[in-house]
Amino acid sequence: MAIPVKLPVFEGPLDLLLHLIEKNKIDIYDIPIAEVTDQYLDYIRQMDHEDMDVTSEFMVMAATLIDIKCRMLLPREVSEEGEEEDPREELVQQLLEYKKYKYMASELREYMEEAGNSVCRKQQLPESVLSYRPPVDVEELLDGMTLDRLHEIFRSVLRRQEDKIDPIRSRFGHIEKEEVSLPDKMTFVERFAVKERKFSFRRLLEGQRGKVQVIVTFLAVLELMKTGKIQISQKEIFGDILIESLEPEDTVVEPYVEEGKEGT
Repeated sequence: MAIPVKLPVFEGPLDLLLHLIEKNKIDIYDIPIAEVTDQYLDYIRQMDHEDMDVTSEFMVMAATLIDIKCRMLLPREVSEEGEEEDPREELVQQLLEYKKYKYMASELREYMEEAGNSVCRKQQLPESVLSYRPPVDVEELLDGMTLDRLHEIFRSVLRRQEDKIDPIRSRFGHIEKEEVSLPDKMTFVERFAVKERKFSFRRLLEGQRGKVQVIVTFLAVLELMKTGKIQISQKEIFGDILIESLEPEDTVVEPYVEEGKEGT
């Protein structure tokens, strides 16, 4: 009567080799290749050979071990630097990398199992905390921003407005009165900022129809900065200036009115 033998299941040839090295307490940098090869072949003989894909992987490693074992019996080859080459070096590197990945996989598996024991609850804060807005520091908003840089962008936008003028139609002599007020522009810019949240200063100016519109929009931005409605930032020198709203997304912007016209 045959005695059944239960063999451990290994994930691949390197897993089996690493098991033999740890089982025999072998220094991975100085593997006794003959001893390990014999034990490896013993395991191969007891394997279930029904799965040819798995078996072929182990057979390739067996052939590699036998090749290394034969090369260990021959005189050592010398590299161009004059050092003797170790036939086991490539195998040792593969085992070290596999050991590292196996350890990392084990750590991730533990994190995944522990994650199932954690439960997150929905954030619950008082209304007074949710509605709190830190005080606005105008100097901090203007940190790193210079008037020269603002003036440079302003002039660049004006030049683009001039480039849009039709040289033929501009001579027709049709004159229109362009009425625009600072309170109206402040209302427009603040509503635009609340809706867009963050946008380019250049983009805001280029959306205006003429020089007067651009100038008043520029003044409206400065006024809203002083009142803490918006802030500006610049990631790099000569880069675009970004405008960001400091008000909640659901803010209802009341129209600004000129002084002396309240209630009209």
